[in-house]
Amino acid sequence: MTASRPRGVLARLAVLPALGVALLAAMVAFATPSGADTTWSVVPANADGPDGRSVIDLELAGGQQVVEHVAVINRSTEPVNFAIDANDGYLTSKGYFDMRPSDAEPTDGGAWITVPGKVTIAAGATSVVPVTVSIPRNATPGDHPAGVTASLETVSGQVRVQNRVGVRLNIRVTGDYVAKVAVTGVRAEYVGSWNPFAAGSVEVTYTVANEGNVRLVTDNQVLTSTLVGESGWNDPSAARARELMPGGSRTFVARVPGAWPLGPIGTTVMAVPSPAGEPLPGVAAQRAAVGTTVWALPWPQLGSLALLVLAFFAIRLNAARRRRRIEKLIMLARQGAPQEA
Repeated sequence: MTASRPRGVLARLAVLPALGVALLAAMVAFATPSGADTTWSVVPANADGPDGRSVIDLELAGGQQVVEHVAVINRSTEPVNFAIDANDGYLTSKGYFDMRPSDAEPTDGGAWITVPGKVTIAAGATSVVPVTVSIPRNATPGDHPAGVTASLETVSGQVRVQNRVGVRLNIRVTGDYVAKVAVTGVRAEYVGSWNPFAAGSVEVTYTVANEGNVRLVTDNQVLTSTLVGESGWNDPSAARARELMPGGSRTFVARVPGAWPLGPIGTTVMAVPSPAGEPLPGVAAQRAAVGTTVWALPWPQLGSLALLVLAFFAIRLNAARRRRRIEKLIMLARQGAPQEA
């Protein structure tokens, strides 16, 4: 579902994440001034209509041109005049696809797309909109994300609101592909357990950056090493499958259990990248690994040991006092002296 924002503020395109592929949610509900519900969808298409694709994947050489299509489906009971625009795409900090606002000038893949500015669609009808993609001859190899949207502007109170629904275009320019990541900003912190007889964990924060020119997904692994053994962690969440665009980065947090506080804990973060979308034959993904060390002293265990030692000496001292008192009472009894109660 798209989100409504004031004009000039980015209207989000929410996306369902998948490994190397994202599908823009294709329907948005909006109340027009007439009181009718205006809903519409935008999906990839061929010249005849929707073709079942979720995104438009293109691999073209510099100087090539291709005509694609999107279908705008008016699911409302009234005709609607939609604005059509194209712009650059990017990923949010959580890995979801988004587009620059319609009033921002495209500078990358979005600038290579030509679409009609407006389309009027009758109630319940579908309009197939041509999308012309022209790759500059000097375009750099690799991925250049973009998107095409159909939008509707209305006035809500004193605020002009724009709703956008669109289709993602994965534009890849042929050439020398590079699949490379870097791991930076590694920080490790030991988190002890309240139970002195249980191991703690190491919380690791790190950033993975895509230093190549193609979309990547990474298998992130964190390994900790102590005097008593090693513990490993693999990211089990859906965030692991969300891609990284060229030049993009994302910060992760991992908690590795089973770490005993016995001094230095070595921590290694490894990111193993692979191309998003279609495989790239002959392109070797370069993994990256960074290590750091965090110190963890067994304060809870030492505190428990100190309490045990204190308790031992307290028991010994109390036993010695009782023994001396008993010996004194026995001696007084032998001497015939009156005994104290």
